[in-house]
Amino acid sequence: MLSNEALLARVGPPLSPLQRVLLTTDGTVTHVLESYWDEPIHVVKLDQAQHATEVTIAAMKPAGPETVMRRTILLQGAQTKENYVYAESVILADRLAPRMAESLLTTDEPIGRLLIEARLETFREVLDCGREPAGDRRRHFGLDPSALLISRTYRVIAGHRPIMLITEKFPATAWLDGAQGRP
Repeated sequence: MLSNEALLARVGPPLSPLQRVLLTTDGTVTHVLESYWDEPIHVVKLDQAQHATEVTIAAMKPAGPETVMRRTILLQGAQTKENYVYAESVILADRLAPRMAESLLTTDEPIGRLLIEARLETFREVLDCGREPAGDRRRHFGLDPSALLISRTYRVIAGHRPIMLITEKFPATAWLDGAQGRP
């Protein structure tokens, strides 16, 4: 597992304090954003699909065909309607309690909140951080396609087994000016 310093070195400067927290936290990003912005955060689902397939992602420690849920969302300010984070998740639904898997499909609750509500003991392991062109995701933040996004990928482990692989992205220019610099 990489240290926080090694992860942040992969992204490089400049990074604001909030950006460093979002890249290295082992807590829920939703709670961090709500505390920082003093605003409720809600999920806007962009895409969600579930199907049985052979898992080929090594970080998920495949064990044959499983039910895989893919979910793409925005974490958005409930009052400001600002999109703070774009996230893509790969969830191994067969490794979750049925109620948790159903909640992911039927509610607009953030994954972190659902894990807390399920009282599921989890460990988050940040696997990678970096910068990349915004491309098509630019529209969620009002950016030029060549603008950079900062990203982190982490897996959520429960019962010593990976259950989710999540990649979160936000504009590299977001929050560089402190609390006034919204994305």
